[in-house]
Amino acid sequence: MENPLGMRGLAFVQLAGPRPDDLHRTLQSLGFSRTHRHRAGSIDAYQPVSRGVPDPGSRPIRFYLDHDEGSFADRFQREHGPSIPALGLAFEDPGAAFSEAVRRGAVAFDPRTGGRTCFDAPAVVGLGGSLLFFVDDAASYERELVTLDRPDLVPDRGFVAVDHLTNNVHQGTLGMWSDFYRRIFGFTEVRSFDIEGSKTGLYSYALRSPCGTFCIPINEDKGTTGQIAEYLREYRGPGVQHLALLTRDILGSLDALGGTVETLDMDSDYYEEAFRRVPRVREDRQRIRDHQVLVDGDADGYLLQIFTKNLIGPIFFEIIQRENHLSFGEGNFSALFRSIERDQERRGVLV
Repeated sequence: MENPLGMRGLAFVQLAGPRPDDLHRTLQSLGFSRTHRHRAGSIDAYQPVSRGVPDPGSRPIRFYLDHDEGSFADRFQREHGPSIPALGLAFEDPGAAFSEAVRRGAVAFDPRTGGRTCFDAPAVVGLGGSLLFFVDDAASYERELVTLDRPDLVPDRGFVAVDHLTNNVHQGTLGMWSDFYRRIFGFTEVRSFDIEGSKTGLYSYALRSPCGTFCIPINEDKGTTGQIAEYLREYRGPGVQHLALLTRDILGSLDALGGTVETLDMDSDYYEEAFRRVPRVREDRQRIRDHQVLVDGDADGYLLQIFTKNLIGPIFFEIIQRENHLSFGEGNFSALFRSIERDQERRGVLV
């Protein structure tokens, strides 16, 4: 694939919210230790502290929890609640990549009017007014962080990378945002979906980064009561709907979570059909059933996936294991939609 800006991957995900302690507990429940703090004392850094050898093929996961009053992130969370105000994208030469992005039509962020930001790095305005930072592949921006004398360490859950970040957008803007990622950064559209549940539906495009290390699917609701429409109302605008955390052993990761994170439930008859459709799964089938893990695949490989309930405002997490399979679980869409609709019915969103 062409990589016009020299992108090297996802460097970090920034979080903010009115109650930072709640976000801290959420990150720790997922196995992310608080290890560093910004020199200004207003940003905490979280990452998995692995018991084993780091995965050589994956970019480390970094979350930054911003609780700096009056900052851009603070303004963003006052408008959206618990949210993702910014992402950090790594480039070979972030200065040159930023200049090229602006030449291609991206809008440069001006901290003089938009508020101070977490790192001394250029940024452009992205989805829903969030920011996309341009940082060094060697993580030189992390020189602004100080190692905590007493880090808040928790056991890691086996997560090795962010596999994808799904965006939700308003009706009629799916093509516009797909074009934004393709035209500015060189993303490639790898799949498109027209998905129907029992009562709701959505359209989706899946885009792969030019470096091939992560994906950004984009969703648009077909109606006014579906999961995307609900998200847009609660978030008060478009943004990241969920983050997919990649693991090499999903059952081990779920065992490590120990039920601390609620997940969606599946139909009682889901597994009979799933194992007929994907017969080559090597993992223990009873453990897959017990953990309510979804299964999808083809003749070449398979994936295992599970979705949490909302953890950061309307944002949730997916946990995914890939075995020579790069899809997004298309075979599970119907079962997943039914599960989401049941959850919406319990909460009174669908009638």
